[in-house]
Amino acid sequence: MNTVRTVSDTKKDFYLAFPKPVNQVYRRVVDELLVEIHLLKVNQTFVYDSIFALGVVTTFDRFTVGYKPETDRFAVFHALCSALQFDPDRVRQDATTLSDLAKSSPDEVKNLLTTLEATTNLTLLAEPLKTIASKENFKYSRLLGVGLYALLEICDPDAIADTTKREELVKLVGEALKFGNDRLVKDVDLYRSNLDKIEQARQMIADMVEAERKKRSLKETAAAEVKDAVTNSTEISPEN
Repeated sequence: MNTVRTVSDTKKDFYLAFPKPVNQVYRRVVDELLVEIHLLKVNQTFVYDSIFALGVVTTFDRFTVGYKPETDRFAVFHALCSALQFDPDRVRQDATTLSDLAKSSPDEVKNLLTTLEATTNLTLLAEPLKTIASKENFKYSRLLGVGLYALLEICDPDAIADTTKREELVKLVGEALKFGNDRLVKDVDLYRSNLDKIEQARQMIADMVEAERKKRSLKETAAAEVKDAVTNSTEISPEN
């Protein structure tokens, strides 16, 4: 008898694969990814593709910037994918291949994303987009939305930097893929907002660490000055 894996099963597998405590700044990010992707995978309509892979990698990489030590950051990603029963190397390779495609053919990829019309051989991207647009019960996810947004960032960074142009561009993609009005726009806005929040949290912690470092340095300097003063005073001989 087959049983559906629970969130607890996935979390247990993650902590078996990564037995160290997750850095507290990034703990919520990791936990939310575990839960979100687990719930997607147990849904029978979920389909893995390279766009989803790019969304997973982009989300993880951007939300874990500054994770120390760096080797633990890589280990967390491997444990995350393994616990979710994905091949971590394949996920990252699929994401890299797709982003490289966007870098090499930005105009063609942008056109494909907004019209679903491929002018060159973009099978790697055209096939999953065709599946998304044509499948009646396709399971949309926020991570898929991040993958699409990551492609747009590569293809047209100037438009993405402009609020009005970004919204128009994202809407075109959402309409082409039949996601419904503003669904993709809302997910992109939430993604960008959360990136800003975690950057603020990282900066606050960095400021606290720097303030503590300066405090310790001042104490050490003061202690050294007192020690020097005491040493000098003992070395002074009384005049004859």
